[in-house]
Amino acid sequence: MSEFSFARSIPVRHEVDVVVAGGGPAGVAAALAAARQGCSVFLFDSQNCFGGMGTAGLVPAFMQFSDGVNFLAAGIGEEIHTKLRDAGGTGPDNAMSIRVEVFKRLYDQLITAEENITVSLQTQMIAVEQQDANVSHLILAAKSGIYAVTGTVFVDGTGDGDLAAWAGAPFELGDEAGNMMPGTVGSLWGGIDWSRVKKPDSRRFDDAFAENVFSVQDRHLPGMWRVGHKLGGGNIGHTFGVDSTDERSVTRALIQGRRDLTEYERYYKEYLDGYEDMELVCTGSVLGIRESRRIMGDYVLCLDDFNNRATFEDEIGRYSYPVDIHASKPSEENYAKFLDEFKNLRYGRGENYGIPYRSMLPRELKNVLVAGRCISSDRYMQGSVRVMPGCYITGQAAGVAAALALAAAGDVRQIAVTELQKRLKAMGAFLPNYSAES
Repeated sequence: MSEFSFARSIPVRHEVDVVVAGGGPAGVAAALAAARQGCSVFLFDSQNCFGGMGTAGLVPAFMQFSDGVNFLAAGIGEEIHTKLRDAGGTGPDNAMSIRVEVFKRLYDQLITAEENITVSLQTQMIAVEQQDANVSHLILAAKSGIYAVTGTVFVDGTGDGDLAAWAGAPFELGDEAGNMMPGTVGSLWGGIDWSRVKKPDSRRFDDAFAENVFSVQDRHLPGMWRVGHKLGGGNIGHTFGVDSTDERSVTRALIQGRRDLTEYERYYKEYLDGYEDMELVCTGSVLGIRESRRIMGDYVLCLDDFNNRATFEDEIGRYSYPVDIHASKPSEENYAKFLDEFKNLRYGRGENYGIPYRSMLPRELKNVLVAGRCISSDRYMQGSVRVMPGCYITGQAAGVAAALALAAAGDVRQIAVTELQKRLKAMGAFLPNYSAES
């Protein structure tokens, strides 16, 4: 592979208090939280809308916000879910399903209502500049050309941990052999007769496999969510072997996933009731990714913490979604392991685990916070905290922590955690173990 040197002078277009990389649920929550603490914020995303997997990726539904007793993604997460529901952005019979265009507009409204936030979509980060342990600039590329942004604190809400990893933070990826969960090309379907759809669907995989409907015999079908009167949001099909940190792998997965949807269309039409007249409306513009880098931080959330319903002195929220690790390879044995974990690694009503602030502090870096799927955890815990409500929790905390770090020249380890918890509590965060007297 040949190389050449590339150098040029570029403008520094934005100088702000807090730069947020990535406009998914974690990035949006971080930007809103920081702006509401009085910070100037620059928020950018590579897609044409905010929301990440829930919009560009066409993920059709939220996972649980609550543990059955407590609303865990309280504060910004609850605000978003309530406003989405009130705007008619959830499905006809399920407050957890998502009408994607309403969701996009809601994110637009929330972000543009904050005067302190400057935004840029279709903007790609291409490099990270730093001075020792401090990030100084992000180099971005957009239609107008290449430019830089600078801030005092940087929040990595990219999902893949690109900012932190490119700045030198250690990370883990996949299991011991490097295997990762498969991705999914999200899809939107019309023409579904929901009055005839059985819940849950009566699966007929053995018949379909015998008749060679599928190229890959994958028994794991998350399914179709009702998102309109005749519309369904598809979380169907797996792109095995995808690595979201490699654009070549993602390209192959997108092409494969779109192709595989023709097989699922045949399966739904021929084997399941209510789908006989279904037709594909569109697919997600970004691949649905479940697993990527886990940035190693000052504390690594682990399976023991899940099993022990852990509590931390520095916790910034609590969550409760089960460990949901989709099988890396489509065998009956691997699917059985998934079912066993998903059945047993879950909580009862009112149970939840703590998320410590230290899991958001990348090793080797001073002025960077990670939020969302890429926080410091083992693979089991990433399988739980990766979903949208979990991202709202850590994003909200990152935004408030960034605001506090301004007084310490951006050093995110020099803030008073009790003050962080106090401010999060004032925003509505669920922090049952925080006491103003403690």
